[in-house]
Amino acid sequence: MSALEPRVPQRSVPVPPEPQGGILGSAYRTLSIGIISVIFLIAFEATAVGTAMPVAARELEGIGLYAFAFSAYFTTSLFGMVLSGQWADRQGPLRPLTVGIGAFAAGLVLAGTAGDMWVFVLGRAVQGFGGGLVIVALYVVVSRAYEERLRPAIMAAFAASWVVPSIVGPLAAGTVTEHLGWRWVFLGIPALVVVPLVVALPAIRRTASGPVDPDAAPAALDRRRIRLALGISVGAGLLQYAAQDLRWLSLLPAAAGTALLVPAVRGLLPRGTYLARRGLPSVVLLRGVAAGSFIAAETFVPLMLVTQRGLSPTLAGFSLAAGGVTWAGGSWLQSKGRMAPYRERLMVAGMVLVAFAIATAPAVLIESVPVWTLAAAWAVGCLGMGLVIGSTSVLLLELSAPEEAGANSAALQISDALANVVLLAAGGAAFAALGGGAVGAAHAVTGDAASGSHPGAFVVVFLPMAAVALVGAWVATRLYADRPPGPVAAQAQAHA
Repeated sequence: MSALEPRVPQRSVPVPPEPQGGILGSAYRTLSIGIISVIFLIAFEATAVGTAMPVAARELEGIGLYAFAFSAYFTTSLFGMVLSGQWADRQGPLRPLTVGIGAFAAGLVLAGTAGDMWVFVLGRAVQGFGGGLVIVALYVVVSRAYEERLRPAIMAAFAASWVVPSIVGPLAAGTVTEHLGWRWVFLGIPALVVVPLVVALPAIRRTASGPVDPDAAPAALDRRRIRLALGISVGAGLLQYAAQDLRWLSLLPAAAGTALLVPAVRGLLPRGTYLARRGLPSVVLLRGVAAGSFIAAETFVPLMLVTQRGLSPTLAGFSLAAGGVTWAGGSWLQSKGRMAPYRERLMVAGMVLVAFAIATAPAVLIESVPVWTLAAAWAVGCLGMGLVIGSTSVLLLELSAPEEAGANSAALQISDALANVVLLAAGGAAFAALGGGAVGAAHAVTGDAASGSHPGAFVVVFLPMAAVALVGAWVATRLYADRPPGPVAAQAQAHA
């Protein structure tokens, strides 16, 4: 059976010999703290960079490439994810995690020292490659080192590690941006790399390093998958470039990007993913639909608040801070054992909440609507994302044998990143077509929100993404090969 074909749920065999306690028990404490610190680093970077990005794009005269600065990260992460999955399945997750953290830090330094927007985008691309290596390696660590009963809890802890960065990150990044400059937001974060390196790596070496079966000959590197990964990254980059360059000639890179993407996607994702086939294919598809629609919309929230409502970068970023708390709350809720029988309903509800938040966001383009309305709506959307993202991670590992965890985790993350690239490309193209570049340029010259007012450029980003999220609510009904058991039957199975 192919690693990318649907499997029935089965328990994977944990590496540790039946340790007792929770994720912070004596058997898991150091490992849990270490890998959560890695997620904390990624979370702090995401919230801080998102706050500084509007200022960086204006100073580098790159508002027209605003979406590209985000999608470049996701584009190169696609290649990093596939490489990490192969690397981790063959040799264990330690090396891809180490290399990934190093590349992540190097990309931040390159972006922070950039003299023009294209060098800045290059730095984001290097950072994305490192992020792709890291995230898949962490999934493999969870699959190998934690008992199945603890996986929902560690996924909830991953979500909870976003809470403090979501609150502190925008405030810190906004303050640094306004008083020291946006470059220090990028150059200061690499110092945080020391903590994950010191704490996480020794614990991973003890509990999850090496191949699944040390006595077996290591599997050969799947060069076809590596080529497909390169194809999907180059194809996504060409598609994004074409979306930013709205000329007839841009149809050529768009066609070339599509020609590279289609076979790569078919080869790297589970068969039937884009047909929403029940089971693993729909789990992978839902991850992309949820993450892509939400991130593509969220990318434009700070820019909208800065250019249309005159908020400072600090306040614009801080308006999303409550989302970190509600996201963690949603992830915690789905992790509770008593909620497992209701997982499908939780995920459908989560996608409806996401659609509601995205559709409500552009209401702040109306001057009489208070800005806090967006903050409240986004907190609701983040609650939905916590329910959905945590659940897809749990189901992915539930449907994967230990030796397939790397490949299937890579497929999940590829769906996530590819949807981000494609939907950001579509949103960025619509934004640019309706005068998005002029929005930022006018605001940069006058410093007045009204002078750069062009609300239609934002509306055509948010409303289509809300429609995509509603499609995700339907996909969430197809996550089980058969209909999941009802609450009574599930409880009976649990006691059997």
